[in-house]
Amino acid sequence: MGILMISLIAIGLAMDAFAVAICKGLSMKKFEIKKAVIIALYFGIFQGLMPIAGFFIGNSFTGTIEGYEHWITLVLLGVIGINMIREAFDKDDIEINEKVNFKTMILLAIITSIDALITGITFSFWKVNIWFAALTIGIITYVFSLSGVIIGTKFGAKHKAIAEVTGGVILILTGIKFVIEHFGII
Repeated sequence: MGILMISLIAIGLAMDAFAVAICKGLSMKKFEIKKAVIIALYFGIFQGLMPIAGFFIGNSFTGTIEGYEHWITLVLLGVIGINMIREAFDKDDIEINEKVNFKTMILLAIITSIDALITGITFSFWKVNIWFAALTIGIITYVFSLSGVIIGTKFGAKHKAIAEVTGGVILILTGIKFVIEHFGII
C-alpha cells in the first residue's frame, strides 16, 4: 500500500475527529490557540496509536483468514464509512462542551479513534508499514483537528456533515478498491 492510499485512509479517518473538533470550536466563546492545540494533540495521538493496536490484534489471527482479507477489508471499511455517512445526517448529536480537561478529551479521543483501531486490523492483512501509516494518520488527524477547531469558531456547524460524508465515502471506496485489486481488474 503506497503513500497515496495511506494518506487517503488517514484523511477518511481524520474526518470524525475533524467533525468533533468543529463542534469543540463551536462551543468556544472565542478562539484560543492553546485549547486548539490540546484538542488536536489528543485526536492526533489517539488516531496514530489505535491503528498500531489494531495491527497487532489483526496479526494474531491473520493466518486463519488468509484469502478472505479483501472481503473483510471491504466489510470493515464499508461499515465504518456507512456509519460515518449515517452519523452526518443524525440529528441526535453528542453534547460537546468547551472543556479540554483530561476526562473530556480522553473520552472524545477514544470515541473518534475506534475506526482507526479497526483500520489497523485491516492494515495487518495487507502488510502495511504500520509505523509509517500510524505517523501519517496521526499527523493528518492533528492538522485536520486543528483546522476543525478554527473552522468551528469561525464558520459554524455546516462543515461537520460534509466532513463525515466525505470521510465515509473515502473509506467505502478504499474497501471497494481492495476487492477490485484482488480480482486484478485494476
